[in-house]
Amino acid sequence: MIFSLIHVGVALVASPLLVSLINRTKAFFGGRKGPPLLQPYYDLIKLLRKGAVYSTTTSWIFKAGPVLGLTAIIGALFLTPLGNFGALISFHGDFILLIYILGFLRFFYVLAALDTGSSFEGMGASREMHFSLFCELALLLSLASIAKSTESISLTEMMSSLRISGLISGEMPPLKIILFAGAALFIVFLTENARIPVDDPNTHLELTMIHEVMVLDHCGVDLGFIHYTSYLKLWVTGALFVSTIQQFRTTMEVLNFIILIVSMGIVAILVGIIESIMARLRLVKVSQLTIAASVFALLALIIPGR
Repeated sequence: MIFSLIHVGVALVASPLLVSLINRTKAFFGGRKGPPLLQPYYDLIKLLRKGAVYSTTTSWIFKAGPVLGLTAIIGALFLTPLGNFGALISFHGDFILLIYILGFLRFFYVLAALDTGSSFEGMGASREMHFSLFCELALLLSLASIAKSTESISLTEMMSSLRISGLISGEMPPLKIILFAGAALFIVFLTENARIPVDDPNTHLELTMIHEVMVLDHCGVDLGFIHYTSYLKLWVTGALFVSTIQQFRTTMEVLNFIILIVSMGIVAILVGIIESIMARLRLVKVSQLTIAASVFALLALIIPGR
């Protein structure tokens, strides 16, 4: 339980650092110094100190979207384990609830975008729902394959069972989980967080934006909530990926926890490398990528053996 509390605390405090690592990695490949590591914190403080401006065409839905989104992702964080360190809240079937919570977050962001009455934001909302169709399927099938392999339907028990015992026994998890479910979860990780090659979080081109276009009318404290929600979502989806593929364990629990936290940083650096060496895909190719994630997850579910 103590490590579960520490994990939640670290995520709430350190999740913006994942974005900093991505940006600093991209700056390194571009021959630049890059922004300070604490820049996301400065941006959040600046936004939270500002007021919000609302259009006369919007309703309570537009105002509630950022608050409900932040509430949902904190709930998802409570359900997310980190490796063999259990979630703060755990019960049978909780991985289904986690998927529903992420869908709830997306649902209210889409409603808030449509509530503006802008066809531009409606276009972004349509793209978001289209790409999430196969993304949610890939997430469900990936976690279902782990549940089948570990014979458990609790995320905490699933991730605790799916591991190399490291220096303890050296037992290997099913290879299909590492290869296929890991690949599917990584694509889900990139898609859910609007990272290259799915989306470019730094672009403002009208014909290419997906997630960013849905939040263009938000400002001030609401935009701060949205940014913080995106940082926590990056942590939650990254924790699922790391828990699946990072299987090395030692006999010391503290060292294991540190290894997992460092692994989260390595994943952020990997994302920065990917964004530095390739461009975003065309929209039609993004659909093919999310379908590929579903195929990988299905293979992890149906192929028997190790």
